[in-house]
Amino acid sequence: MGIGSGIFLIAVGAVLAYALQVDPSWIDLDAMGLILMLSGAAILLITVWYWRDRRRRVIRSMVEENRLSRQPPESTQPPFPPDAPPPPVG
Repeated sequence: MGIGSGIFLIAVGAVLAYALQVDPSWIDLDAMGLILMLSGAAILLITVWYWRDRRRRVIRSMVEENRLSRQPPESTQPPFPPDAPPPPVG
């Protein structure tokens, strides 16, 4: 489920609770609409909380990765090809 499902449940619950003027004997449409609206609101809150928590973890892991992947330079000399002789010591 997600944000769309939460909004859908809220809309269906509002239609059942406030827009329909039918009174079936086997179900209370006002109570059913209220239940659907509350469950839709709960789904919205849980989804927003989940994505906020997930975003914080992704940002934190990217920062840690950048800190770990940066290596200090070994020397100030430019790199040389692998088949070239080593630079003179001195």
